[in-house]
Amino acid sequence: MPVTIWHNPRCATSRRVLQMIRNKGIEPHVVEYLKTPPSVKEIKAVLAKLKMTPRDLLRRKEPAYKKEGLDDEAVSEAAVIRAMTDNPILIERPVVLAGRRAVLARPPERVFEVI
Repeated sequence: MPVTIWHNPRCATSRRVLQMIRNKGIEPHVVEYLKTPPSVKEIKAVLAKLKMTPRDLLRRKEPAYKKEGLDDEAVSEAAVIRAMTDNPILIERPVVLAGRRAVLARPPERVFEVI
């Protein structure tokens, strides 16, 4: 089954999860989502697999979080997703996809739930 990781090579956790996948003998499709941001449709599909809301996948410590007004709970889910496509640094990482399943690999060991 193909495995995909939404990866940020500057993130230690993301690098660790990528290595954990490779240590299992799997060469995943690596999506550097900061260079190739996911579309609204892709984010919605991943959120469904994760069984998460858009807010659950937000990086709240990023400066763009407050700058975009995402700390206001009244901001709609659609607006949160649009903010993620416009500023992909807002997407928590790493996300690992395998078939119909997905996991936010925080802590990194969660990757074993899907591979």
